[in-house]
Amino acid sequence: MCDNLIGKPYEIQFPRLGWSFNINPTAFRIAGIDIQWYGLIITLGLILAMIYVIPKMKRFGLDADKAFDPILGGILGGIVGARAYYVLWNWDYYKGDFLAIINTRNGGLAIYGGIIGALIVGIIICKIKKVKLLPMLDITVLGLLIGQGVGRWGNFVNQEAFGTNTGNIFGMTGGTIQKTIFVNSDYIDGSMLNIDYLEPVHPCFLYESVWCILGFLILSTYSKHRKYDGQILLMYMAWYGAERFIVEGLRTDSLMLGNIRVSQLFSLIICISSIIVQVIMYFSIKRNPEKYILYCNTDESRILLDKENRWNIDDDEEDDDDKEEYDTIIDNDGDESTPEEDIQEENENGKDY
Repeated sequence: MCDNLIGKPYEIQFPRLGWSFNINPTAFRIAGIDIQWYGLIITLGLILAMIYVIPKMKRFGLDADKAFDPILGGILGGIVGARAYYVLWNWDYYKGDFLAIINTRNGGLAIYGGIIGALIVGIIICKIKKVKLLPMLDITVLGLLIGQGVGRWGNFVNQEAFGTNTGNIFGMTGGTIQKTIFVNSDYIDGSMLNIDYLEPVHPCFLYESVWCILGFLILSTYSKHRKYDGQILLMYMAWYGAERFIVEGLRTDSLMLGNIRVSQLFSLIICISSIIVQVIMYFSIKRNPEKYILYCNTDESRILLDKENRWNIDDDEEDDDDKEEYDTIIDNDGDESTPEEDIQEENENGKDY
């Protein structure tokens, strides 16, 4: 193998589709700081997730104002958790270099660490704000699927999260991919030992992105017919766990514990656990359907949302009063009038206004 055969660093190709892209991972610079596409794409995913989730809160019986704090806290906890998880599993590389630890512009976020971090912070805030946890998790995982589906394209720009060689139509390659395989082909762990750096590889990011978007479409549609709080969460666990277990087996950059792919093991546990719980819940509801009432159908939720509606109405009325007070002026004769009435009066008096 010769490294002079490696393509240009920013070139990305899908040979069997005839597609070729040239994408610099740096989107632009501000005050001498490189702004990476990876971060922008992750941010876009978060924004789209919030745009979907917040208006749908009422469907799950939640007050959007109260639920916003757990969402914001979960996002921050997810970012910290995703980075901490990745760094801990690669501690030999990061130890002693604080700047490298906090530098996420070039990737290095682990989804399971993000989920764990978001759950910890989000659950704590839900308890403090007295937000019902299971309905909150149901709507949150729908947003998470959006974020994952969009965010995975950050891996595309960075040419990472790829798999072994493939001959399928979606096989991809690129200068950075080729260099990564070439440089790491002699590592004793064998992760890239049998990979030809000149041949296309599995675009694992694409598989996961499509799976997450498809999962969002299915779960968001079914959420209108859910039988109990927490069901969408369980369905997400099974859906994502199954996909990640399969795709993780194709990847070359898995976090390893000996010979075990950590994310693959977690995915298997999560998927099987979810299926078992769903089966138990199915028969439990079948025996006693009256026992399980969605939170959105409870008196507590109705009272909460009625209060929210009244507060919104009161706020609108206050805004109208403020506007009327602002628009009202005192004319030269001391009587109150609106600007429109003054114009009419001036015109009737034959004066230009």
